[in-house]
Amino acid sequence: MIDGKKTLSSEQHTLYVETINEQKKIIDKEKNLYEISPKHKRYRVYIGRFRELRKGLHSVFNELMEAKSNDYLEFIISSGGGSVLEGQQFYNIIQTKFYGRTAAYLNNHGYSMGALLFCMADKRVIFEYSDLMFHDYSAGAMGKGGELKARIEHYSKTMELFLHNIIVKKGFLTKHEYEQMLVGQDYWMDAKELCKRGIATHVILEGKEITAKEYLKLLKERKKEKKKK
Repeated sequence: MIDGKKTLSSEQHTLYVETINEQKKIIDKEKNLYEISPKHKRYRVYIGRFRELRKGLHSVFNELMEAKSNDYLEFIISSGGGSVLEGQQFYNIIQTKFYGRTAAYLNNHGYSMGALLFCMADKRVIFEYSDLMFHDYSAGAMGKGGELKARIEHYSKTMELFLHNIIVKKGFLTKHEYEQMLVGQDYWMDAKELCKRGIATHVILEGKEITAKEYLKLLKERKKEKKKK
């Protein structure tokens, strides 16, 4: 416990839990209207590689499973990816305890599983130099011939469904792009592309958080100004 914050670390990820007291936000001062946020906890996880070899991640997941209905979850992502199966455990935590109450910050890159985790959040915040990459999963198997075939077919079916639900169902890649990804195409995206596709919902710029739409408008204005010079 540090300054009222609980900290848990695994090999690759770190969880901070902070209690937020009841807060009032002014909606309309003249009408005396306020929005009240009840006391709750903010769970913030710093994400590295998805490659845990010890049991430290159990403590992180166990703490997240203690969340209540008013609590919310933030991911701070700087990840080159790793195990999809490990990433799916975070997805299951979101579905179980934080559905509709998640935010992710791409600080500063998310590749492979790191990209998928970013896409899972409801609010997705980037910076001007954030970048993201989608690609097909990698896997291996050992065993007898018949077993290998059955295992690979089963794994491919479940992985492709998972990838489709995260990427295509939300409109982040087209069906054609997704099919190309499954045969080896990598998709690299900068801040502009992330905003255009709706992958990013907000951008932090010069100390302010603006919407993706506002950021794209700003880029157009910058381009016009550059042409004038």
